[in-house]
Amino acid sequence: MDYKKIIADKIRENLVVDVESIEKLIEIPPKSDMGDYAFPCFSLAKALRKAPNLIAEELASKISKEGFEKIDNLGPYLNFFVDKGAFSENTLEKILKEKDEYGASKVGNGKNITIDFSSPNIAKPFHVGHLFGTSIGNSLYKMLSFEGYNCIGINHLGDWGTQFGKLISAYKRWCDIDALEKEPIKELLRIYVKFHAEAEKDPSLEDEGRLYFKKLEDGEEEEVQLWKKFRELSLKEFEVVYKLLNVKFDAYTGESFYNDKMDAIVEEIDKKGILVTSNGAKVVMLEDYNMPPCIIKKSDGATIYATRDLAAAEYRKKTYDFYKSIYVVGSDQKLHFKQLFKTLELMGHDWAEDCKHVSYGMVRFTDRKFSTRKGDVIFLDELLNEAVEKTLQVINEKNPELKNKETVSKTVGIGAIVFTFLKNTREKDIVFDWQEMLSFDGETGPYVQYTYARGSSILRKLGTSQGKIDYSKLATPEDFDLIKLLESFQSAILSAIDKLEPSTLTRHIIEIAKAFNKFYNSNRISTEEDEAVRNARLKLTEATTQVIKNGLKLLGIGVVEEM
Repeated sequence: MDYKKIIADKIRENLVVDVESIEKLIEIPPKSDMGDYAFPCFSLAKALRKAPNLIAEELASKISKEGFEKIDNLGPYLNFFVDKGAFSENTLEKILKEKDEYGASKVGNGKNITIDFSSPNIAKPFHVGHLFGTSIGNSLYKMLSFEGYNCIGINHLGDWGTQFGKLISAYKRWCDIDALEKEPIKELLRIYVKFHAEAEKDPSLEDEGRLYFKKLEDGEEEEVQLWKKFRELSLKEFEVVYKLLNVKFDAYTGESFYNDKMDAIVEEIDKKGILVTSNGAKVVMLEDYNMPPCIIKKSDGATIYATRDLAAAEYRKKTYDFYKSIYVVGSDQKLHFKQLFKTLELMGHDWAEDCKHVSYGMVRFTDRKFSTRKGDVIFLDELLNEAVEKTLQVINEKNPELKNKETVSKTVGIGAIVFTFLKNTREKDIVFDWQEMLSFDGETGPYVQYTYARGSSILRKLGTSQGKIDYSKLATPEDFDLIKLLESFQSAILSAIDKLEPSTLTRHIIEIAKAFNKFYNSNRISTEEDEAVRNARLKLTEATTQVIKNGLKLLGIGVVEEM
């Protein structure tokens, strides 16, 4: 049962004015003695021309109490206390009936959403910053799909630009072909770093790099063949990482895909009368919107990523007719996307308002720094393998007899990293701390996965409850606090989607894990002599494991049956 909808309908039935936002205003009070749900009446004061506390008092006396223990008012708040037995039965039966689909809806049916995420630069290491965006984008993709939207995951590869002219120059001068075949990304990184080191001594190398990129743009055969080689070698290595993370894309249309669409975009902007010349470059002036110009063509005639992003936006709208177009890109690109969306708006595209930049913070290590140009990088596959190894060490200390330790270590270790990226608001910087990240205590991935494994262990030992369940036996505060969190699982998903903020769901899963462990420690199920109580608590355990599993899956994290 959707209690928020039921409450909203009850309120509407007793109002003389139509208020659409009632359901969104319904809150869960901070303390259980204030009710299970509360509606603040402030929003009705203007329409009804009454004080909020008077409105709450009148509604409390009028609304039908059916399905609720009581409905009263506390100041301007209308408080609803649900019938706990009915609430528990409706919630747990729904979870165990819908299982893997619990929390899903059809709210997004018929709506296409493009999600641009991950987007590493080819010929460079897939670094930990890309993992941040990959984790956020993958989670949004899964949540939106779960709620019925038709998602198109796009890997907008950084496979075009002046850096490829520099790389071609470096390849011709210093590349070790054998090393390139064995470890392509490391060799390409080595010569890229060498190029920048040599360019500091001989600045003419920068001109040479720009010349090679111009040849690439002009379709010169040798440069194009080298570029294709760099791209294919890079994608092969990236797929190793994506396989580890269980991430898939529907399209790999990177920057190069839009190379033959540049002229049309420039022409369109020019026809709109917003393209001007500034210092030899072609730009869209945005000073009226407190932004620097959006550069469309540089003074040497070459396009830049803004031009390609404009072409990509138009292509996605024409190809997918998106309801929303989401860009999961770091916070350092905020200005770029503001310029991009404003330029689309000035071009006359009303759908520009449907384009959203989902930004995220930086990733730092307490003991390391990295820079691609200087060669100080952390290869992501090595980082993921390090997480798996460290997790295995923890498991060997805590449970050396555990079966399938390697499989468990992989699921828990990689899950720990992804969980770290998703547990706080995405704008917050991440500081890697292995000890904290891999802890089985606290707000970590291993803690939530361990909670699932604990529940699964109980069900293996005691079996799932059979026959008619007396849900009124779930009468302790710990029982009901947990059930309320399970019931609001879908609301947490929809809230995360509304905010484009995966941490909203992650925090909810953490709270479920905490509530389950509190419930477990307060109620020893295996020693419970009352069979009706034990069966009801087994049902609650089964429902909890199901919801944790569903939640972690939406974050792109797996579960393990034993730890």
